[in-house]
Amino acid sequence: MVEQDLTQLIRQAKAGDTDAFAVLVARFKGEVFRHAYAMTGDRMEAEDIAQEAFVKAWYALDKLEHAYAFASWMSKIVSHLCYDRLKKMRKKVDLQAEIEEEPLRRPTSNIDNANLRFDIRSAMEKLSPEHRAAIVLRDIQGYSYEEIADILNIPLGTVKSRINTARNILKKELSRG
Repeated sequence: MVEQDLTQLIRQAKAGDTDAFAVLVARFKGEVFRHAYAMTGDRMEAEDIAQEAFVKAWYALDKLEHAYAFASWMSKIVSHLCYDRLKKMRKKVDLQAEIEEEPLRRPTSNIDNANLRFDIRSAMEKLSPEHRAAIVLRDIQGYSYEEIADILNIPLGTVKSRINTARNILKKELSRG
């Protein structure tokens, strides 16, 4: 899609054109889903978050200042929704563990060492939502450090620190194999 077409679609959507917004959804749904899935590791949660992100985007389109920033704006929405969802999930897991009065056991990657995706997903679960968001935005979505700072609304130094910490945790977890 040409940048000018994207700008025009966003302008039309901001004016209330639902067909133009539907085209934007079709254009960005894969990217939004992949971001949410990388953050949550759960297809159903990712689908829910993606849907919720587009609903939020529709109602907040008037707040989008620059059409060229639509992709990073959507990433910001998805990141915040994922943070909220992960916090709720963590509280639910903590509450369940408290009720059962025994630590939850996660499946180990030793069950199937050949399955690298499982190993990576398990390693990603070790990251805090803040570290996971930074590493997903950088290494999966391909955003620059400056863009990530803007998306997450944190200082550039914090972005670099979180990415470095996340990479070290992932390296450590994946080397345990």
